[in-house]
Amino acid sequence: MAQWNLSFCHPVAVWQITKKNIEGPNDMDELTNNFAELSTGMEALVATVGGLVVKYTFSVIGAILLLLVGFFIAGQVRKAVYSGIKRTKNADETLARFISKVARYAILAIVIIMVLSQFGVQTASIIAALGAAGLAIGLALQGTLQNVAAGLVLLFLRPFRVGDYIDCGSFDGIVEEIGLFATEFRTLDGLYRLAPNSEVWGSPITNFSRLPIRRFDLSIGIGYDDDIDLAMKTMRDIIDNNADVLTDPEPFLFVDSLGDSAVGVTCRVWIKTPVWYPTTRQLTKDAKQAFDKAGLSIPFPQRDVHLYKEDAA
Repeated sequence: MAQWNLSFCHPVAVWQITKKNIEGPNDMDELTNNFAELSTGMEALVATVGGLVVKYTFSVIGAILLLLVGFFIAGQVRKAVYSGIKRTKNADETLARFISKVARYAILAIVIIMVLSQFGVQTASIIAALGAAGLAIGLALQGTLQNVAAGLVLLFLRPFRVGDYIDCGSFDGIVEEIGLFATEFRTLDGLYRLAPNSEVWGSPITNFSRLPIRRFDLSIGIGYDDDIDLAMKTMRDIIDNNADVLTDPEPFLFVDSLGDSAVGVTCRVWIKTPVWYPTTRQLTKDAKQAFDKAGLSIPFPQRDVHLYKEDAA
C-alpha cells in the first residue's frame, strides 16, 4: 500500500487524495483512524497557539502599560524629591539634583524587573546576574569607579556647589553640575568643560564663591616727589564714595613698599563676593582718574644710565 505523509496536510485534502488509493476495508479503517488522529492534533495545536497568543498578548500590553506608568511615576517621584529637598533649610542644589536622579533610576529599575517578571523571568536570577555583571564591570572599569567614588565624596563633603566659581588644578570655571562620573563647568569665556571627578577631587580646590566676602588690595605707585598723605586721602575718598565697599571689616590704608621707581600705596578693603569682580574693576578706574585729578603721578619703571669717559693713555 502506498505510504502517505499526513503530518503537514490539510484533513480535507488528505481525504480527497487517499480516497483514490484505497485497496480494501482495512485500508479504509486505517485511513479513518489516521484522519481522526490528525484532526485531533490540529485542534490541539490551534488551541495551544491560541492560548499562547492570548496569554502573551495580554503580557505585552501589560508590560507596555507598566513601562508607561513606571516612567510617569519615576518622573513625578524625581520632581517630588527635588522639591522636598529644596524646601528644607539650607538646601543644596547639587545634593537635591543627585538624590532626585537616584530616586528616579531606582523606580525605573524596579519597573524593569516587574516587566521581566510579566514574561516569567525569575527576579532572583536577574539580581544574581546583575551582581555578577557588576563585579565583572567593576574589575574592568576601575578608573571609572574611582570617578564614582570621588563623585560621592564631592557630593557629601560639598567643597563647592552648583553655581560656584572654582579653580582646581589645570581647569577652572563655574560649576554647572556634579555627576557620578564627571563635573561640568562653564568657563568665563563661555566654553563647556567636562572634568573627571577623580581629577577634581585629587587637586587642590579654590572656591571663589563659597565665602560671603572677599578682600581686595588696591595698590598704586606714586612718585617719590608726590605727597603720600594726599595720595592716601585720595584713596580714602574713592572707597568712601563706593557703596559696595564694606565698612566692617574696616578699610586699611598703608605704604607697602619703596620701590626703584615708585612709592607703593595700598588700600585694603572687603567686598561682598557676588559684586567683587565689578567693584574691583570700578575702584581701579576711579583711582586712576582721581590721582590724575589730584596731580599725583603714577611713574613707570625707569633706569638712569650714567656714562663715564675714560681718557686715553
